[in-house]
Amino acid sequence: MKKNILIFTSIVFLLFSCMEKEAKKESVKNNIETYYTCSMHPEIHEDGPGKCPICHMNLTKIEIDKSEPAAVEEKEKLVWQCENFPDVTSDTEDVCPIDGQMMVQRKIKTNPYKTVADVRLRKSQLNHFKADFFNVSRMRMVKKVRLLGSVMQSEEKESSIPARIDGRVEKVYISSTGSFIKNNDPVLELYSPKLISAGEEYLIARKSYNKNKTKVFKEILDQSEQRLKLWGIKDSQFNQWFKDNKVPRNIVIYSPSTGIVRKRNATVGKYFKEGQNFFELSDLSEVWVEMDVYESDSSLVKIGQKVELNFSAIPGETIEGVIDFVSPVLNTESRTLKVRTTIQNKTGELKPGMIASSTLKINLGDESLVVPRTAVIDTGKRKVVWLKINKRDYRAKVISTGQESSGYVEVLNGLSEGDEVVIEGNFLLDAQAQLFGGYEKIEEKM
Repeated sequence: MKKNILIFTSIVFLLFSCMEKEAKKESVKNNIETYYTCSMHPEIHEDGPGKCPICHMNLTKIEIDKSEPAAVEEKEKLVWQCENFPDVTSDTEDVCPIDGQMMVQRKIKTNPYKTVADVRLRKSQLNHFKADFFNVSRMRMVKKVRLLGSVMQSEEKESSIPARIDGRVEKVYISSTGSFIKNNDPVLELYSPKLISAGEEYLIARKSYNKNKTKVFKEILDQSEQRLKLWGIKDSQFNQWFKDNKVPRNIVIYSPSTGIVRKRNATVGKYFKEGQNFFELSDLSEVWVEMDVYESDSSLVKIGQKVELNFSAIPGETIEGVIDFVSPVLNTESRTLKVRTTIQNKTGELKPGMIASSTLKINLGDESLVVPRTAVIDTGKRKVVWLKINKRDYRAKVISTGQESSGYVEVLNGLSEGDEVVIEGNFLLDAQAQLFGGYEKIEEKM
């Protein structure tokens, strides 16, 4: 008798199990919507197989799981909020930018997944969906900005050899532009009656002082020497005049600076007035490297940042410079900003006009939330990432992004640390949502 009761109980249990499985199958079946569409014309929806009425291609069977995706739990977040303008919030204690009042700390409920599309994969699709995922994390971002520039003459190193007194050029020692002149090199001979007269006054003053070493004669001698020095005459020159007891007719003028002749004005027989330039020089011991920064990176460039420079004239060598000038005006045609660094050029290998390839490393500040670049689908109007809810459910969310560096994108808002985003396979999810109208609701709102 007991044996019969046990057998009966087992049969009843098996019947209920089968009925429950059938009910589940029926429920899943009821949640699946089936229709036929054309791959070329997805707006075609037919109840049965056939051909597309537009292009006459065979229709494709589509099955959509209409069951509700997993719910996302709302989270509480502690933020600082403007008391009179609650929409304005901050993650740190601050002053309200609108009314200047101190912000108050409050808890607000946030849904980290502002859904713009849902996709639920069927079991048959899971076998073919091979995705990679990334947990949203924090990192300190350093951006490398590639710049192209050129070598220029440093305006700070430009100089000239001026006429300090009126006179006529009798001889020129510098043959052409591009010649290298060192400090104290002779550059020309000048005939100047005024300078000759000053030299003769010096000889008289010195002889008078040597005969009668009084304070008055000393002051007259000092004044005559000072006048000759101001007109570019060296001590050795007027000392030699005293030895020879004669001022030469043509007086040699020496260079007061070092550089390359950029402009040669002095020619034999040409008369110069005081202040006119005999020669204009460029000192290439220091040169400028001027570079163009694109508008998108212009806000990141600051004075004092280090830049690495490479030149084809110096292969295999990297020269480090410091940004010492940032133009306050953007070029409206090229949409670039001029920045500049000054570098040493003692060997003279770098010539104006040479091309420089440079790298500017910019520290973007504190650690930021980041995702790989491949996780972001940029449509031009918005940027979307796909979040993994569970093995079958995925949701698309619009995010705001900041800087990009080394394959990572800074997330300003829209994600939380630890969120799992799809980095490979997200375009398949996007295509699935587009094909099945997953974005229709959000497009209507936008």
